Amino acid sequence: MTDSEPAARRPTHVVPVGGIPIGGGGPIVVQSMTDTDTADVEATVAQVKLLADAGSELVRITVNNADAARAVPEIRARLEADGPAVPLIGDFHFIGHRLLRDHAGCADALAKFRINPGNVGRGERRDRNFEAFIEVARDLDKPVRIGVNAGSLDPELLAHKMDENARRADPLSAEDVENEALIESAVRSCDAALKLGLPETRIVVSCKVSRLGQMVAAYRELSRRLQFPLHLGLTEAGMGMKGIVATTAALSVLLCDGIGDTIRASLTPEVSGDRTREVRLCQEILQSLGLRSYRPAVTACPGCGRTTSTTFRELAQDIQEHLEHKLPEWKGRYPGVEALTVAVMGCVVNGPGESRAADVGISLPGTGEQPRAPVYIDGERKLLLEGDGIADDFIRVVEEYVERRWGGA
Repeated sequence: MTDSEPAARRPTHVVPVGGIPIGGGGPIVVQSMTDTDTADVEATVAQVKLLADAGSELVRITVNNADAARAVPEIRARLEADGPAVPLIGDFHFIGHRLLRDHAGCADALAKFRINPGNVGRGERRDRNFEAFIEVARDLDKPVRIGVNAGSLDPELLAHKMDENARRADPLSAEDVENEALIESAVRSCDAALKLGLPETRIVVSCKVSRLGQMVAAYRELSRRLQFPLHLGLTEAGMGMKGIVATTAALSVLLCDGIGDTIRASLTPEVSGDRTREVRLCQEILQSLGLRSYRPAVTACPGCGRTTSTTFRELAQDIQEHLEHKLPEWKGRYPGVEALTVAVMGCVVNGPGESRAADVGISLPGTGEQPRAPVYIDGERKLLLEGDGIADDFIRVVEEYVERRWGGA
């Protein structure tokens, strides 16, 4: 099998994280991470709430020093008191073994630990530190994500792999060798954790890089070699459109292969930018792939020379904003309404077909067409709208459909 061929994903163990099951063929879970100083309890609690309210089902926080470790129990307590009680993941590097050992309250308050085996020391010291970290997780029955990163790969292992490659008759590329080292680091670390008594049902694995092709190849190989749930994400996706495209492309390829159990979009926000954007992007990816539903979907055509009127664009914007506004209320009253599909089309070319494919669709008149808009419900043409009140009339049709379909749920 080549790197360009899909990997057959084997069933994974189910790893419970704060009551949320990870793996085993269950729903793919959206994760995010705070960028606050964890020692600042107020700021961290506020951002965790922001991310959780946006739909992040797991939130990772940095635990990089004693002050941060001491703050974690207070952060957990405030979230449990005021909600949402989203599971917290502790992100540990370098001295995680000491922080967990010295701050029992921190270890107890976290739903999962993340360790990077490339950042726990070298040689025998690395092994001792890793052992101490895993022992805490084992004794507290906490899940661990063994998260290998290309940017912090064990240099001894990488050097050994490079030496091996130099002796090959047909040497691999430096990127392929790095992937070999990444995967071996993950596999060795999982084996070591199992030998230390951490159960299979308490291990999640990730293997992050920043280059899309390398990431896909690494995860495909991991999925062939391991049965642990996999956390997907680029190490750093970047800013703006670049970050969105890179994340969407990388995650979509693997998710379509059936690879991945939790995902994160590691977007770089603009200064004072919206941290929740990474959550929304993950949700949009999963919904676009038909893997989960988070909010009603609006299909609208891009416009062309046949759609010189801006009416369909205005209506598409109006209906999108209306659905976003109503969703919090509807989710409580109409379970399942997240699966609603609406089409707002601009001319007769694709309008009727796309409208029939949606739950509720409207085909607005394009240039030279009759000033009437047929409305389709569940694939059948039901009525014609015309006049100045088309937007309000169509929104009313959508609301009546929601009530009729999901009102008795």
